[in-house]
Amino acid sequence: MEPCSCDTFVALPPATVDNRIIFGKNSDRLCDEVQEVVYFPAAVHDNLSEHLKCTYIEIDQVPETYAVVLSRPAWLWGAEMGANEHGVCIGNEAVWGREAVCDEEALLGMDLVRLGLERADTAEKAVHVIVDLLEKYGQGGNCTEGSMEFSYHNSFLIADRKEAWILETAGKYWAAEKVQEGFRNISNQLSVTTKIDQEHPNMKNYAKQKGWWDGKKEFDFAATYSYLDTAKMLTSSGRFCEGYKLLNKHKGNITCETMMEILRDKPSGINMEGQFLTTASMVSILPQDTSLPCIHFFTGTPHPERSVFKPFIFVPNISQLLDTSSPRFELEDPVKKKSHFKIRPDRRHLLYQKHQQALAMTDNDKEKAKTIMDDMRKLEKGLIREMESILQNKHIDVDKVANLFSQCTKDEMRIYNSNINS
Repeated sequence: MEPCSCDTFVALPPATVDNRIIFGKNSDRLCDEVQEVVYFPAAVHDNLSEHLKCTYIEIDQVPETYAVVLSRPAWLWGAEMGANEHGVCIGNEAVWGREAVCDEEALLGMDLVRLGLERADTAEKAVHVIVDLLEKYGQGGNCTEGSMEFSYHNSFLIADRKEAWILETAGKYWAAEKVQEGFRNISNQLSVTTKIDQEHPNMKNYAKQKGWWDGKKEFDFAATYSYLDTAKMLTSSGRFCEGYKLLNKHKGNITCETMMEILRDKPSGINMEGQFLTTASMVSILPQDTSLPCIHFFTGTPHPERSVFKPFIFVPNISQLLDTSSPRFELEDPVKKKSHFKIRPDRRHLLYQKHQQALAMTDNDKEKAKTIMDDMRKLEKGLIREMESILQNKHIDVDKVANLFSQCTKDEMRIYNSNINS
């Protein structure tokens, strides 16, 4: 079992339908970790002398930050995945290689996800935001809450309405690959090989000094900075290869529903179960037509095959996502001490609680399990049709959409409550 195993996908025309870019990610984390879905509005920061508190360290603030919706482990500041008001989506993955992981507390990869979304209005700008922060502050720190120590380097899949970027790191060194058509996935291994569109200025010299590259053969980032045989990456039995196969199987016809089914796929290992499982999932529709809204679906619950993908659209006056927001604890300070996660508080938000109650009940009642699943799929399909209508008709009821995700969450909980209480 691979720890903290995640999978992130992007499909672009001509692999998709209706000239859209489709982004998807499963966040695979410790099985008892709660992931919340939260919204933060755009903000202007007048007092730049006040530093920004991330999960472990403080960094310089910027004058303006964009509105973001995030799916994140409830104990930290950053996010596993999310989107911003400009249609930028980012997901990150844990990666390891020849470069040692730093034990010192710095920026988590999940902090970098949120910072990229808050500070960049295109995918390429997000690449620059992340690598600049990486150079200035470094990456490191425990990526779990509690006594378990677990650290890693990060890769990122960043998409917007026009293109996608794969950004992969090894300490402060990095390489980025631009993706303009077809499809691409990342999955807990370095995967940028010889197609490098941007890079750390000293990346190759450092590898040469370490004896990882002879300076003569074509430079392959994944092969150089990890132990991979990159020639075999797409023929192995791992999730990277299986994810590629699923995307390739549907190329030319990929929709948001296709991406949801890929994230729900268990034989490939993409939908993970066990000590580490899929704790939350996200799928986004990014139309290349800028007159159309981007639509972001989140589960906010584990087990995507037994969860509802609920839509979120950026409009003014978004209602706070109370039912997917975990409780806050006044005494915790996620910056000061390494030991502050020894006693883990109950971070279950209301949707998570209802979802887990329903799962426990359905494990022992097949008839009720079928009823709940039928109702959940009916709700989800209706939501997808409603979103498709918005995209086809180019019309948004702004007042209704401001409460869209919150209302969908209540509809999902209504399904659970009606069966729990019956």
